Amino acid sequence: MRLFLASDRQAAAFDQLIAALPAGAMVAVIANAVDFVPPEDRAAYARTIFDPIAHFRSFGLQARDLDLRDYFDRPDALDDALRDVRLIWATGGNAFLLRRAMRRSGLDALLPARLDAGDLIYGGWSAGAIVAGPTLRGLDLMDDPGLLCPGYDPEPVWDGLGLIDYSLVPHFSSDHPDSAAAAEAVAWLEAHRLPFRALRDGEAIIA
Repeated sequence: MRLFLASDRQAAAFDQLIAALPAGAMVAVIANAVDFVPPEDRAAYARTIFDPIAHFRSFGLQARDLDLRDYFDRPDALDDALRDVRLIWATGGNAFLLRRAMRRSGLDALLPARLDAGDLIYGGWSAGAIVAGPTLRGLDLMDDPGLLCPGYDPEPVWDGLGLIDYSLVPHFSSDHPDSAAAAEAVAWLEAHRLPFRALRDGEAIIA
């Protein structure tokens, strides 16, 4: 397994991801897609609703937060930090903010070689899945490309990571606040004849 791309955090095939990892594997959880959310609100969400780090630890994995802001303009340091990591897991939030963080830290340049070597899996949900595609065009109907936080470059990054050759549209036809926007994104991608796959919540693409 190289990729596990989910519409939301409750992917039905999540057990396949866990099974693909060695016992006690190191997981780096990247939550820069929600850097616009105040820290106290993020802590409350993790405490009362869902904490991806605690979730991975419940399976006996060594999960930790990896804040890409700590590696802006320091790709060599990021490479060292990822040396023992077997899964990079990117959470939902704003895909454009996450993509900026991946570009500025150099993660987008590091990922392909590690994935090709077979010793790393990239996964995530919603924004974390969106950035895996070739472009973020059309996904601006779901996420605001102009959303910024201190330390981030002002210009959006429109190209995706290119880990798959089609765009991913999460929350399609789902009981989710972004479902209507997902339908608009699908219509835009169809009108522009761009390849895409729409995912309902609970679904994931495994590659």
